[in-house]
Order: sequence, then C-alpha cells, then structure tokens
Amino acid sequence: MPQDIRFDLPFDTPVSPYLSYASERHLMWVRERGLVRSAVGFEEYRSWDLAQAAARTYPYASPDDLVVLMNWFSLAFLFDDQFDSAQPDRADRVAEVARELILTPLRPAGAEPRVVCPITLAWKEVWEQLSDGMSLTWRSRFAASWGRFLAAHCEEVDLAAGGLAGKLELDAYVGFRRRTVGIHHSIDAGERSRRFEVPPAAMGHPLMERIRDVAADTIGFMNDIHSFERERRRGDGHNLIAVLRQERDCSWQEAIDEAYRMTARCVEEYVALEADVPRMCRELGLDEEARARVWMGVEAVRHWIRGNQEWALTTGRYAADKEGPVATAESSGRGSVDDLLVM
Repeated sequence: MPQDIRFDLPFDTPVSPYLSYASERHLMWVRERGLVRSAVGFEEYRSWDLAQAAARTYPYASPDDLVVLMNWFSLAFLFDDQFDSAQPDRADRVAEVARELILTPLRPAGAEPRVVCPITLAWKEVWEQLSDGMSLTWRSRFAASWGRFLAAHCEEVDLAAGGLAGKLELDAYVGFRRRTVGIHHSIDAGERSRRFEVPPAAMGHPLMERIRDVAADTIGFMNDIHSFERERRRGDGHNLIAVLRQERDCSWQEAIDEAYRMTARCVEEYVALEADVPRMCRELGLDEEARARVWMGVEAVRHWIRGNQEWALTTGRYAADKEGPVATAESSGRGSVDDLLVM
C-alpha cells in the first residue's frame, strides 16, 4: 500500500521530548478557538496526529514554542480541508479568506482581521506569537512563502471547479506542487523554532535556494504517494501519481513506481546539494558563528524530510481504510466536517 512505502533517507532526526505536553495544550486550543467543533470533526482531527508531525519537524523547540508551532500547523491543514467543490460559492469564500490570511503578516502588529471567521482570528493570534523576536527580514521571507502557498491553494480550488485537477502536464504539476506543499515557509519556521536565522547571504545563494526547492519536491512527492489511496477514493486528482497515469497512459502501479523513482532521485540530489554547503560557506567568507547558523538551517530541512516521512507512514489523514464516524466526515467533500470559513 502506498502509505506503507518507506524511502531510504541517509540521516536520522530526533523527536521533541515535549510531545505529550504540547499535544495536550494544542488540542485544548483548537477546541477553544472553534477550529474543531463537532465530536466527529474532533475524532477526525485527532487521527491526523499533527502533534507528532510538529514534534518531529521542530524537535528542538521549547515546550511553549512547540505549542505555538502545533497551533500554526493546524491552521494550514484545516484550511486546506475547507475546499468543497460541491458548493458553487465555495471558491469565492476560500479566496476571500486566503487573502486575509496572506495580508495578516503584512499589517501593523495588533491589527484586527477584516474577514472574521475562526481561521482568520486564530491566525492573527498565532502570527503574533510566531513572529515574536524574529527580524523584519525573516518575517518578510516567511510572509512571501506563506502567500505563495495560499495563492496556490486558491488556484487548486479553481482547477478542481473546472474539472482540471489531475490534468496538468507533469512539468506544470511539479512546479505547482512545489507551491501547494508549503515547505518553504515550514522550513522558515524551523528557524523560529530554535530562535536563530540563516545569514541572508546564504539564504539568497543559489545552492540554498535549490536545497529548499528539492526538499519541497521530495516532501510533496512523498506525500502524494502516501496519500494516494485515500485521495483516489475521494476523487482528488491533485496527486503526482494521477498526473503520471494521465500523461503516460499507464497503469496505476506503473505510475506509483515512477513516482517512487522520481522521489528517490530527489533524495539523491538533496544529499549531493547538502554536501556542497561547506563550499558555499567558504565562497561567502562566513565566520564560524554564521556557518553554525547555516548548518542549523540545513538541519531544519533534514527535520522536515525525515520527520514528515515518519509522520506520513502512520497518520490517519492519509489512511484509506477508515470506518465509522471518521469516514462519515468525508461525505461533505472535506476531510473536516466543520465549516471554519464562517462564524
């Protein structure tokens, strides 16, 4: 089964020792903020085990910072599950809320959202905590990556509404998936999790840019493979395997095999790029302290590649064989049964 597929990653990463502490407080927070309202929705949300994902991808965060990161995680995943093509006006509301989420980091601190719903109110709170203590450079970089991610999701809604999901050509899909997977701002959050920042000269270097892009491709492809069976059952064509089958007119198994090979090539390229980081540091003339911050930035990428795989192997979000109330939640067309775009 695709969710059981494991990739050969030549590095291990730690798990936060504060998982239980942060998870308990996070689940209380999503309840209090009205992000998960119904019993069925809460059961579905718990099955995703996003707390484990955050503990694996941000293993060095303090206990309270890990709670903030878990809270932020929930917003991206819950917003993604608000898309319902069965409702004709849904795309317009998704776009309206997405614009508000994009603009929040660009407004003065403390500004109230102009579009009010559980998602926007929660994001205002989380952004104030997430950006605390970070430089304008970091905040601007995160905001740009976050904005591209949300804009891509609006495009995904439009593609689904037009019946074009799964019909993109492979090259177009790869570029599109790089934005919808949301890894660039997630790696940025790795800096916030340890209270450091990669030197701007290194962050703007072509090598570091390529490392981030290849990491996004690797994780996006992995997620497409792990989630394939569930997405196929739900008729979701935004998946590498579906695109490969459409373009190459091959069987599902042949498409899965090719998706695996593409992902393995991404892992190989990432490892080669990482080995070139010391040369980049010498080229930029970075001192020892700056090189240490660069390496922590590379570790943030590693944490995401490895941590995401370990979470994806067991999360209920990708499980294809759910039964009972959780399966009923999918009848609305969303993974979550709770509408978070209205008060």
